Amino acid sequence: MISLLDPPTRARMEARVTRLQPDSARQWGRMTPHQAICHMSDAFRMALNEREVAAVPTAFRPLVRFVALWLPMRWPAGRIKTLSEIDQGAGGTPPGEFERDRAELLALMTRFCAATPVRRCSTHPIFGPMSTAAWGRWGYRHVDHHLRQFGM
Repeated sequence: MISLLDPPTRARMEARVTRLQPDSARQWGRMTPHQAICHMSDAFRMALNEREVAAVPTAFRPLVRFVALWLPMRWPAGRIKTLSEIDQGAGGTPPGEFERDRAELLALMTRFCAATPVRRCSTHPIFGPMSTAAWGRWGYRHVDHHLRQFGM
């Protein structure tokens, strides 16, 4: 399975992030490219235990985690509700300067990939307990989802 923890995959994802421009055309959703960069940064901060996000109670965590991370299908365009703490319309980090925010996202991706399992969260607020492999898969799926949002 494709994982952000795989160095060649991470390099491809970083190149895609670098191609994202402030005026990249949105294919779906409501975020601008700049807001998406800030949202992805907040998600990596959450994964690195640097941003608190409340857990979403659900009895179906193992099933949701399996479907979202391991089934070979894309996440639905414009249909996934994000957590309010990292939602650009609610509690997410507001955009500042585009190049600085993009550099911060790339730095967070690097830190996420270099983090030992102890430094990464052990539990995702929606998916529940996560292994290192699951976190790597989540990192890839989340970034890929938002880059596809802008045709990247």
